[in-house]
Amino acid sequence: MNLTNYVRQVSLEDFGKEFHHEADWNKRLRSTGGRFFPKDGRLDFNPKIYEQFGLETFRKIVRHELCHYHLYFEKKGYRHKDRDFKQLLKAVNGLRYAPTLSRQPTAKILIYQCLHCHAQYHRKRRINTEQYCCGRCQGKLIFVRQLQS
Repeated sequence: MNLTNYVRQVSLEDFGKEFHHEADWNKRLRSTGGRFFPKDGRLDFNPKIYEQFGLETFRKIVRHELCHYHLYFEKKGYRHKDRDFKQLLKAVNGLRYAPTLSRQPTAKILIYQCLHCHAQYHRKRRINTEQYCCGRCQGKLIFVRQLQS
């Protein structure tokens, strides 16, 4: 699917206005569904939203970004807090917030233990046991195990 043509189609069908700029996929987006760039009128969209939630939810995200787009070029309130934006978003049935994406598995936890006082240390990053020692008794640290969380 050509994203720019899809956004143009949604703009004509749902807003009755033309979209004159480019729309791109942006894999680096994490917590947002899309972005509008007022300087050049470009729209970026998160491909993970489309993959995880389907076309219906993605279309609502496109409507949200098009609200920003059209209101900006009409010199009306295009920001999230503006009344014009809230009213137009409700009128076209756009999403106010992007749905939460499922997260990647969280990082591993490494457990180190002091040979002298048996204090345990939980870390996300490896410790050089030759360089560092126990913070309580200055005893030698050893690697015990790795947990997946």
